[in-house]
Amino acid sequence: MAPPKYITDIEKVSQIPQEEKQKLKEVADRFAFRVNDYYLNLIDWNDPNDPIRKLVIPNEGELQEYGRWDASDEETNYVVPGCQHKYSTTALLIVSEVCGAYCRYCFRKRLFNNDVKEAMNDVEPGLKYISEHPEINNVLLTGGDSLILSTKKIGLILERLRSIEHVKIIRFGSKLPAFNPMRISEDQELLDLFKKYSTPEKRIYVMAHINHPREITEEARKAFQALHDANVIVVNQTPVLKGINDDPKVLGELLDKLSWAGVTPYYFFVNRPVAGNRDFVLTLEEVYNIVEQAKGYTSGLGKRVRLSMSHSSGKIEILAIENGMAYLKYHQSREGNYGKFMSLECPKDASWFDDLPGNELYWEKPIKKTELSVSITNMPAKELEATAKN
Repeated sequence: MAPPKYITDIEKVSQIPQEEKQKLKEVADRFAFRVNDYYLNLIDWNDPNDPIRKLVIPNEGELQEYGRWDASDEETNYVVPGCQHKYSTTALLIVSEVCGAYCRYCFRKRLFNNDVKEAMNDVEPGLKYISEHPEINNVLLTGGDSLILSTKKIGLILERLRSIEHVKIIRFGSKLPAFNPMRISEDQELLDLFKKYSTPEKRIYVMAHINHPREITEEARKAFQALHDANVIVVNQTPVLKGINDDPKVLGELLDKLSWAGVTPYYFFVNRPVAGNRDFVLTLEEVYNIVEQAKGYTSGLGKRVRLSMSHSSGKIEILAIENGMAYLKYHQSREGNYGKFMSLECPKDASWFDDLPGNELYWEKPIKKTELSVSITNMPAKELEATAKN
């Protein structure tokens, strides 16, 4: 199959009426736009509420005042340029500021702003840091999208990481199994690299981002199988998003289709309060009920998924929300509070941990080490005001 054609100018999406394109141009100018013709063909253009369309086509709601660029304070986790170390055993290498296509809900959409330089072409500082910290036994290559890198660059990084004895697991965070699965299934050189460096003792994982069951096409299944044949383990994570996958039957179908394809359901996430994401927000109670109902439509294999918030202080698992109370625990913790149980009042409109009264008793806001180089002219008005005051 010919490689998909990428589009970065919304004017060139022929399926969108010209009048609508004019309205969306301001959105695309503020929040970068990139998609390809393979993925556009998954959209039902006769349905204005098509979930695949909502995933990648800009909408005017993105201009609402809401959230902030770095909702989980990732900037405080950088230890050297391009490398984050938030949890003791895990390091993140931000290797790309480009994705196959830009999801409108993306929690790292700041990376696609020309003024932000978090991803590093030179990964040497990060590799050196990892080599000097034996507690790090797994490394996540992320961005952007780590599989957007050239196969040659991926090979160089894999070779270096496999030369570090204490690194056991290498993970690739990627949307390409859904956006451009042919990049995986039709690149034998990449698959050979994976097979070489993913061994019974030291595995490679692909952390796929499949948001909706319609993304699991025949091409996506071929990509999953190619990865399995290359000794790679594939897992999936997705936020629960209003208007996209907030139907228990849809989520249940996603869990089923992932399990049938041999892809482990890993995380359902609460959508982070990121700038431009207002239209995707559900309350914590809504998300919890949708996920629990979805589990009723799938097998025990699908039920392995965890519902979590990737908060500044750690990954907070939602155990239950009942009778106005939220029951939570730290699944991962910046401060080492693993398993810490929390019982907090949960207002009906609460959509994030910070919205729960008393949350501040369980964590301290991290001190910023550096400021992300984001042009304040692109900040939401509320954040602009806060910046001015500081």
